[in-house]
Amino acid sequence: MKAVESWPDHLLTLAEWSAFPEEQRGRCRELVDGVLVLAPQPPRHQLAVWRLAAQLEPALPRRVAALARIELVIEQAHPATVRVPDVLVVGGAAGAAHATRVLPPDVLAAIEIVSPGSRRTDRVMKFAEYAQCGIEHYWLLDTEGSVRLSTHRLRDGRYEPTGEYSGQVTLELDGITLPLDLDALTALRTTA
Repeated sequence: MKAVESWPDHLLTLAEWSAFPEEQRGRCRELVDGVLVLAPQPPRHQLAVWRLAAQLEPALPRRVAALARIELVIEQAHPATVRVPDVLVVGGAAGAAHATRVLPPDVLAAIEIVSPGSRRTDRVMKFAEYAQCGIEHYWLLDTEGSVRLSTHRLRDGRYEPTGEYSGQVTLELDGITLPLDLDALTALRTTA
């Protein structure tokens, strides 16, 4: 394992985070209360991320976009927190511009793909952070075994479960109809 050349020895500001070198290939880089956090991104996880964004995108209206692996600034003040959700559905100017960094008011839905190394973060920490900053919809996609999607909606400052899905489903997100084939997110391609 190769050591990181220059690891920060202090809590990073948002400006320092922005100037930090690009993430290592196959890893997710986030900033949590000023602390740099790296997490592995297994191939099955990465495949599901890109396929999910590709399935969502055609169903979205013009000023809404499904963006994979972009920065979501949870807290701008020091110590800053910047999460990188697997997929965000964003609207307004961020959706029209296909932004590379967004703020919570731009987000219609945050979607995390749960991996063995992210279970606690996705189900506890991000669950609380996204609710606290007012993101209305939070979806968790579990790809271990058969693919399952659990959806949550913000009510009175807390997420409440709104559904559990598998297979081919049609979901509604703020009046937008979203057809999804959950099994296709991780299915291996077969030769004809």
